[in-house]
Amino acid sequence: MGNETIVTSFVLLGFSHLANLQLLLFVLILLMFLVTLTGNCLIVVISAIDPALHTPMYYFLKNLALIEIFYSLCIVPNVLVSLLVERRVTSFTACSLQLNVIMLFVTSESFLLAAMAYDRHVAICHPLQYTTIMNRRHCFWMVIVSWISGIPVMVGFTAWLFSVPFCGPNEINHFFCDIPPVLKLVCADTSLFELLIFIVIVLIVMIPFSLITVSYLRIIHAVLHMQSAEGRRKAFSTCAAHLVVVTLFYSTAGIVHLRPKSNLSPDSKKLVTLSYTVVTPMLNPIIYSLRNKEVKEGLRKSFCRRGFTERPSVSPLDR
Repeated sequence: MGNETIVTSFVLLGFSHLANLQLLLFVLILLMFLVTLTGNCLIVVISAIDPALHTPMYYFLKNLALIEIFYSLCIVPNVLVSLLVERRVTSFTACSLQLNVIMLFVTSESFLLAAMAYDRHVAICHPLQYTTIMNRRHCFWMVIVSWISGIPVMVGFTAWLFSVPFCGPNEINHFFCDIPPVLKLVCADTSLFELLIFIVIVLIVMIPFSLITVSYLRIIHAVLHMQSAEGRRKAFSTCAAHLVVVTLFYSTAGIVHLRPKSNLSPDSKKLVTLSYTVVTPMLNPIIYSLRNKEVKEGLRKSFCRRGFTERPSVSPLDR
């Protein structure tokens, strides 16, 4: 340890291994970033100004869009800079802050997706009690719990991680500060930390995923007992967008964080990470907008300046 160089800052290598493709990647990621911001901002605005969308489902969707906006702003600008600058230096403070924010938003999105699954469960399995169960106060606290669920995790683990000494080299083989590549630079024994962070990640993933699974098992049971084929079609249709988003979120994030010792190389993990940090936030508003008549109608009304026209009420299954 006496010959080790104590690290006081980090160097993000980014996509230096793809020197010939960096300009193309920059253009593609920038376009996806603009689509992400535009699509999610439109969902937030439309959900706020259209009275027809003042329902629990769109309240959750608006918060999901906000998470995607903040999450993208935390990561994608760094990706774009890493494509323009071969070696970008970042301080301990900046790296710690970015890691904090990422952990907060990933945890928040995970629990918010569970809340959205519960909303669909109540709408399909208990339609007569929907407005009573999913009242404004209930929805508000579900969203608050989702937003703050990651605070203990991010504070505890980042404080622990950045309190240990780091030794040279100080190069992070990634395009942002993530736990696995930062952990490789620690001088001390990290086996306990790796075990605890793995357990926490499993809990963050499995608790919401278990709630989502139970909700959809009950939804499937209720749908199979419906007499009307049209009712079954509407029930499955109202859950399709959420199921696609859940699949994208858990499949891509799980490959990297639930299998840290997998056969994926660091460069391959970068590309997988790029899919859930850049591509998935862009696809979420597209998935919800293309499959949802109310969102498309809200957009049409806003662009056509017909926001004052009163619309008939819609049942929970049609949302």
